[in-house]
Formats: sequence, C-alpha cells, structure tokens
Amino acid sequence: MIEILIYEVTYQRVQEEFESRVNQVRPLIFTQKGEILREGETVPAESVQPEIAWASSDLYVGEDSPTREFMIYVLKSESIRWLQSGAAGFEHPVFGMLVDKGIRLTNNNASSIAIAEYVLSGVLNHYHSNQKRRENQHNRMWQRLGFREIYGTVWLIIGLGNIGTEVSRRAQTFGAHTIGVKRTITGNEQADTVVQMKDLSAYLSKADVVILSAPLNKETEKLVNKDFLQHMKGDSILVNIARGPLVDEDALLESLDKGQPELAILDVFSTEPLPSDSPLWSHPRVHMTSHFAGSGSGSNRRGDGVFFDNLDRYLAKKPLQMEVDKSDLPS
Repeated sequence: MIEILIYEVTYQRVQEEFESRVNQVRPLIFTQKGEILREGETVPAESVQPEIAWASSDLYVGEDSPTREFMIYVLKSESIRWLQSGAAGFEHPVFGMLVDKGIRLTNNNASSIAIAEYVLSGVLNHYHSNQKRRENQHNRMWQRLGFREIYGTVWLIIGLGNIGTEVSRRAQTFGAHTIGVKRTITGNEQADTVVQMKDLSAYLSKADVVILSAPLNKETEKLVNKDFLQHMKGDSILVNIARGPLVDEDALLESLDKGQPELAILDVFSTEPLPSDSPLWSHPRVHMTSHFAGSGSGSNRRGDGVFFDNLDRYLAKKPLQMEVDKSDLPS
C-alpha cells in the first residue's frame, strides 16, 4: 500500500478520488498544525513512510498554511520518491534540494488558463477605459468614449511556457501579433514569431504589450531595468505575472513617472506582501493585485486532475507529465 502525504484542506476536496483508489494508495493527512493523521488517528511523523508527497496549491495560500513544516518533513523523509507541486514555478531553493536528494519533482500548469485570462482582463480594462465608463454611469453622464482595440497590436511574451502559451493563444484570437521569447526554439510554439532572449532588445520597441512569464533565474533577475524600460514604447503596457524580482521596481517607478511605459499591471513583487509604504500602491500608472492571478475558479480542479493523472501514471510505472529535469533548475 503506497502512502501519500497530502494537506488536509486538499484532501477534503478530493476524498472521493482517493476512495476510488483505496486498494492502491492510502492518504496521510498533513494538518494545519503540522500533525499527521492516518485513518483519522494522529501518528508520530517518524513512524510513517510516505512514498509520494502532494504539495498542492492550497499549501501556498494563506498565512496559516503549514507550507514550511510540510517541506521540512519532505526534506527529512527518507521514503519519499516523488513530489507533485501545485505551483508552476520551481525556482525556490527547496525544489533544488529535493531533486538533489533524488526525489522526482513534477510541476503544474493548472493556473495557466486563469493567469492568461487575468492578463487579457487587465489589458482590456485599460484599453476600454472601464473606470471612466463606470464613473460616467455613476454621474449619469452621457458621453461617447472611444477605446483601443487589441486587434493589430503586438504582444511580446517573455517566457513561452505553459502560461505564456495560453496568453499568446488568447491574444491571437483577438487578432494580435504575438512574439514569444524563449531560451530554446523548437518550431512548435504557439506564437506568430519566436526569438531568443539575446534578441530581446530588438523587439521591445515594437511591442504594445510586454508580458513577463519567465522563470526567475540569474538570467532573468532584474531583467526589467533602466535599459529595458528605455526600449519600450511610450504607450505600451508591462504585465508581470511571473516573479517580482524580474523587475527592478525603482527603475520601473522612475520610468513610469516619465510615462514610459503607459501602464504597469503587476501581480507579483520583490517583497510580498507588498509593504504598505510602497509607492506602487498609489502610483497612477500602476494597476496592482495581491499575487492572485492564478486564482481562477477552475484552477484547483485542474490542479487536482494533474496530480491524479500523474498518480495513475506513477502506479502504472509510466512517465510522469511535467517532470522537472535537474538542468531546468536555477544554478
């Protein structure tokens, strides 16, 4: 009987899926207090030997989530062979430590659709001046307002993984021309044009919308710096749904004050939660949210599906989907 370490919040949602595999796997419930339950009874952590750990997205949400305790347990365990992460990114050092221990790591694309919709929503909201529309309605002001179309715009998507691909697909549907930037070009990318990172500066000045969807590593840390921003169009939009440290926030604020780019849509920041005294909160050219772009109504359901598909593959000794290679991890 293979035992699986799972966070209690997640287990409450997927209990039926485990019951359908009752002859193959048994859940070990990791509680919010950091205790482990087996069949409803608390057991000493050192007495169990789970083979699989599921670090679902629920673990990454909420200040009271026992994320740290869960990961410490996994790192100390000598029995765990595979960890399914509920996150798309894997730049946190803990993931490298897990892989170095010989634990197989798989990541998750469940939030890609939600994040792509967040990006389209943010751009459309700005192009259509929705705030002004609501103000006019509130003030009973009959005024015809023009708006900018996505059709014919150029979108530069830096990082054409699962998230970038979903953004590109939706922008293309609106009639935008998409340029994907990635490290290795395969020829099967969902973009009208694909270039490598070394050619980035040549395309920045062409882009109406620049989306950051790349992983955080030495190459991408503070990618958006003074030089990067100087190459952007004055009426362009910068969207960051990747990781905060991709952006030099001081340089961004200085450039925004000059009107270049026209707007920054930010869901992630170098320090989270964003400090209350950060000027990003009140800057007129910043639309910010609290790192929830992936919190779509279908994200949990898709994430659960990714895990159980991989679990069935694992039990059948088939290759796992979205397995992270050691070479993919930040050095």
